[in-house]
Amino acid sequence: MNSKNKKLPNRRTFLQGLTLTTASIAVAPVFGQENNVNNSQLQNSQTTSTSGGLSLGNPATEPNKPIIAMLVHPKMVMQDLVGPMTVFNIMGAEIHLVWKNLDSVSTDLGISVTPTTTFEDTPQDLDVLFVPGGLGGSIDLMQDKAVLDFLSDRGETATYVTSVCTGSLLLGAAGLLKGYRATSHWYTRDHLALMGATPVNERVVQDRNRITGGGVTAGIDFGLTLAALLKSEEDAKRYQLLMEYAPAPPFNAGTPETAPTATYDRIVAERGPFIEQARALAARIGDTF
Repeated sequence: MNSKNKKLPNRRTFLQGLTLTTASIAVAPVFGQENNVNNSQLQNSQTTSTSGGLSLGNPATEPNKPIIAMLVHPKMVMQDLVGPMTVFNIMGAEIHLVWKNLDSVSTDLGISVTPTTTFEDTPQDLDVLFVPGGLGGSIDLMQDKAVLDFLSDRGETATYVTSVCTGSLLLGAAGLLKGYRATSHWYTRDHLALMGATPVNERVVQDRNRITGGGVTAGIDFGLTLAALLKSEEDAKRYQLLMEYAPAPPFNAGTPETAPTATYDRIVAERGPFIEQARALAARIGDTF
């Protein structure tokens, strides 16, 4: 019989097995093993949780822990961080949430994220350098020399230089996308050309060691793509199943091509000044390359 068609154990059998199992094993840490939300803050990624929940995976048993530096910054979109971070946590990565200092930073949801590592203390040779988006935060950091210098420095030696959403604007501003194919949130994707990149209308784009994801929810697709490279395709499929990642949105309005015209026009009108500000910055930065 195909294993996919086998019946799941009945409730009594399952609970009996669960009782025996939990008596003999330690409870796994909660998502994200080293990173859990507590008192409106994402806590230190180097600390194991003691809340007693079960994580999606068991990172402690995963061999070959990739070293990943994930930039956190004020006004970032929380989902841009949490989507990929969920995948990275399951695969047992050594995750550093990096910022200028260890002060908590705000996000679009009002949930504060506490960095675990300063720029200065971030490992030099990273497996992954990652930048999340958030249009307002990206605009601010495109003008922040300390952030751009950090990205440029670690980007020179990182095995993979990556982003999700408008995070690619920061990679572009740091000179890390010149000559590369890349993507971004749909409303800033074409800005990348002003900084020497080739914009691509795809959910995840890999060009050599540059991997960029589209807007917000593309972070999970990005994370699984990277997991297949860092681990294996089979491992990435296992992570996907653990997350039950099988998108089936109730509406077909997730791209400019499929959204109703009125919906598209409303978003462009609401975000227009910020989109134009990002474009002007990208043009100005591109002129310096």
